[in-house]
Amino acid sequence: MNVGLYLDLRNPPPWRQDPARTYAFALEVCEEADRLGAHSVWLSEHHLFEDGYLPQPLTFAAAIAARTTRMRIGTSVVIAPLRPAIAIAEEAAIVDLVSAGRLELGLGAGYRSAEFDLFEADIAHRYGTTDARAREVRALWRDERVTPRPVQSRVPIWMGYQGPQGARRAGVLGEGLLSSSAALYEPYRDGLVDAGHDPATTARMAGVIQGFVTDDPERDWPRIAPHVAYQADSYRRYMVEGTGRPPPKPVDPERLRSDTVGGALQSFLCATPEDAAEQIRAHTAGAPVETVFLWASIAGMPEPLVVAHVETICTRLAPLLTTA
Repeated sequence: MNVGLYLDLRNPPPWRQDPARTYAFALEVCEEADRLGAHSVWLSEHHLFEDGYLPQPLTFAAAIAARTTRMRIGTSVVIAPLRPAIAIAEEAAIVDLVSAGRLELGLGAGYRSAEFDLFEADIAHRYGTTDARAREVRALWRDERVTPRPVQSRVPIWMGYQGPQGARRAGVLGEGLLSSSAALYEPYRDGLVDAGHDPATTARMAGVIQGFVTDDPERDWPRIAPHVAYQADSYRRYMVEGTGRPPPKPVDPERLRSDTVGGALQSFLCATPEDAAEQIRAHTAGAPVETVFLWASIAGMPEPLVVAHVETICTRLAPLLTTA
């Protein structure tokens, strides 16, 4: 199993710094992770967040491509309904060219009303639109209507769908599923089979692990808990924005802390590399999970803590999982 990093470039108000430094430091982290042998880095997307959440992952992916030489560069995800297929296909092709064929293109449906309003997009049909974007991007590359063409003859496409229905949709499309949960393999496999794809050659899964790895969890948990709480609270708050539902109460980070791997916003693993590897293996058992990735920085963590976390992921956790 491969191990990578996850970046969203948040710059939260409680720990605000010059945004230029946020981006410069993220590129430094990517260079160091590349030197340390990280398999991949994955970029997320949101708009109108108070903390400057990365809004254009493919733009930043091109910058990473120019500063690294080995690791794969993925999006988890580009919000597909907010963009025409040709824009995604062309921008992705440029990243693949700059990186010499290292792009992993993750597409997702999105969920925030404010983002769809910003782009004048239709949130009601976002899943069907996302399916269509995956097919359209494939067709644009296949029919050579995108110039210049990507380096890879078949750029990996991943569907950022969650839940059994989403997993099945990814299978029907014959693309990878952006989830690390073994519980979603059955509906994903069913979708592959129903659409005539061979799971033995087509099934691919990858996904985020909500966690932090350290030699001393008890020492480091109080240092990261405020950042974990901010991350969870902001996601929960923005999820209900524009829906008419009241904002949720702030989370207690102590109730999020867990000894096992769980779902997003449900639990957060803070463990030694050895314990984390054991829990990740249990979480992914029986599923074709090729890659897992962990947050390099959690909502504005101090730079020295981020550097230490990235080093631990690359030099301590990754060997435990790649040799399993």
